[in-house]
Amino acid sequence: MYDIAIIGTGPAGLEAAITAKVRNKNIILFGSKESSVKVSKAHAILNYLGLPEISGSDMASAFLSHAERMGVEITEEQITGIYAMGEMFAIQGAQNMYEAKTVILATGVIAQKPYPNEEKLLGRGVSYCATCDAALYKGKTAIIIGSTPKEEAEADFMTEYAGRVYYIPLYKDEVHTNEKVEVVRETPLEIIGDTKVEKLKTNQREIEADGIFVLREAVAPGQLVPGLETEGPHIKVSVDMSTSIPGCFAAGDIAGLPYQYIKAAGQGNTAALSAVAYLTKLEHEG
Repeated sequence: MYDIAIIGTGPAGLEAAITAKVRNKNIILFGSKESSVKVSKAHAILNYLGLPEISGSDMASAFLSHAERMGVEITEEQITGIYAMGEMFAIQGAQNMYEAKTVILATGVIAQKPYPNEEKLLGRGVSYCATCDAALYKGKTAIIIGSTPKEEAEADFMTEYAGRVYYIPLYKDEVHTNEKVEVVRETPLEIIGDTKVEKLKTNQREIEADGIFVLREAVAPGQLVPGLETEGPHIKVSVDMSTSIPGCFAAGDIAGLPYQYIKAAGQGNTAALSAVAYLTKLEHEG
């Protein structure tokens, strides 16, 4: 049982982790050991206090170095669901389940809109984690839509179960998957099905499938945390970064405009302090 689980390794998530460590809390941080793609690929940041005209890659390195010096470790496991269970949260990862007393969401904002029927068919053929659900598609046809090259590993894993695996990369980089994966350079347009997934419509054809795995860098907040109050692509937060679910906090781009690194870091600090205060309240009530 962790005190605080933090989802996301951009400025908000890393700052939250550092602040929680300073307050001697037992934390787990989920994300990428390279910080965030949005940060690392930025050309130059001009308005971050104390770091004038720094490149995104240098900023990411500075963030990660600071976190490492504070003893912050990063768990590279995709989180697909977070469930409020009274005074704790059950956190579903691709390989493991975790428990925490509080959660800080710092996953960034999702630019992509859900495909038509994606939300309707979630759990009925649509999934956000291939390694979680691969065993359900033994001998069947699966389509994996990957937003980054790291999703190629999930396509490879799926071939251990599914009879046929299509992989649709949403990026231009060369794809490196095993020979059992059929790489499809087409644009997904719509998921077709009434009560369950039947096909994926692309800009060129319709592909029959039993399961469609939409692998984005982050899951939409309302789908990640059932019952969470949202405003468009953002989580609705109070000034202390608390959300509609007690013990759940949010920070950074996912908490709304403006999308600024320094604002995200400040909110990560606030979210961690609020989570610490919430833990103190739980102790007193207990």
